[in-house]
Order: sequence, then structure tokens, then C-alpha cells
Amino acid sequence: MAEEKEEYEMGIPNGVGEQMLAHAFEKFDIKLEQTEFGPKIIGEYEELVKTREFLENAIRERLEELKK
Repeated sequence: MAEEKEEYEMGIPNGVGEQMLAHAFEKFDIKLEQTEFGPKIIGEYEELVKTREFLENAIRERLEELKK
């Protein structure tokens, strides 16, 4: 019997574009769920941590591009 992993949810940070989100879904084992409070990213804790770091870096890179 496979061990069932606990899933968590994380709100999508402001500034995350569709392309950033699409890359995150390709790269990590996460899914999107629409809730009454807006879209949430669902996945295991470790995957959400990696996803958050990826999105934060993508936002930072985009801000640096816009400064130029």
C-alpha cells in the first residue's frame, strides 16, 4: 500500500504571470485549484517550498529586466 502524502495549499503571489505559472507546473509536482478565495497551488510541502522559491526568483528576474 502506497503511503499517502499530505497536500497543502498556497496562494499565488502577486506579480506571477501566466508564463511563470506554466513553467512552475512543468517543473514541480503541483496542481491548481480554484477556491472561493481565488486560485491556489496544491502540493506536498517540499514541492510548494521549491515552487515559491522558483516564483520569487522569476519575479526578481522580471523586475531586473524592467529596470533596464
